[in-house]
Amino acid sequence: MQNKTHPFIDFRDVWLAYNDALLAQGKFAVEAIDLSAQLGEFIAIVGPSGCGKSTFMKLATGLRMPSQGEILIDQQPVTGPLKISGMAFQAPSLLPWRTTVDNVLLPLEIVEPYRSLFRENRQAYEVRARRLLQKVGLSGYEDKFPWQLSGGMQQRVSICRALIHEPKLLLLDEPFGALDAFTREELWCILRDLWTEQRFNVILVTHDLRESVFLADTVYVMSKSPGRFVAKRHIDLPRPRDLEVTYTKAFSEIVHDLRGHIGASRQTLAVAA
Repeated sequence: MQNKTHPFIDFRDVWLAYNDALLAQGKFAVEAIDLSAQLGEFIAIVGPSGCGKSTFMKLATGLRMPSQGEILIDQQPVTGPLKISGMAFQAPSLLPWRTTVDNVLLPLEIVEPYRSLFRENRQAYEVRARRLLQKVGLSGYEDKFPWQLSGGMQQRVSICRALIHEPKLLLLDEPFGALDAFTREELWCILRDLWTEQRFNVILVTHDLRESVFLADTVYVMSKSPGRFVAKRHIDLPRPRDLEVTYTKAFSEIVHDLRGHIGASRQTLAVAA
């Protein structure tokens, strides 16, 4: 068990300019990012479009290196793409010629140490994939192709694909943004149940304040570019949470408070302009 004094995710005064010319001009995409999360913590990052949320995700996965500052994941400096992470995006991006189960298995075919053992262990890996698909309600769809699945089903497959190699860190970039409200809430509950069972760390980037409050332990509010955190809110609603909590006064007050921080950052920018 990790020592609680050491965060699992640790951003230390991180700044990022996208190239040397912008760095020389002092133009940063994100600036002064400090964030820490303990082992198993679910955090969400909210903010207006263009504030740097997706840039933050690139930093967290090691796809971008900071111009200044330091990032540690699981107490190790991030120096390149993380192998302990899984990712899901707004677009499921399933390969149309592969079945549901074969789409889920894809990371095991390309990520070490699974890649070297894939042929030898394929049967065991497939059992794992089918079990995961059953957990998200896709029993009977394991051998269907993407075009035979609804948008919500495809996003469930995308989440399974992100979790198939049992990552310590799950990164979600607007994963439910393209779905209707009912499907979105259904997937909130599926993600809640997966996280409750396995307790991997989660970083969720979303525009949806209700989504962030329902799912997360801690919500960070990011200002418009250059992105920096302007508020941090611990969500003290008891777990496990069901959808009824979203209609309570306590839930609405938290959402309203977060919306106020986003509104304040917009007004500050308008005055500065």
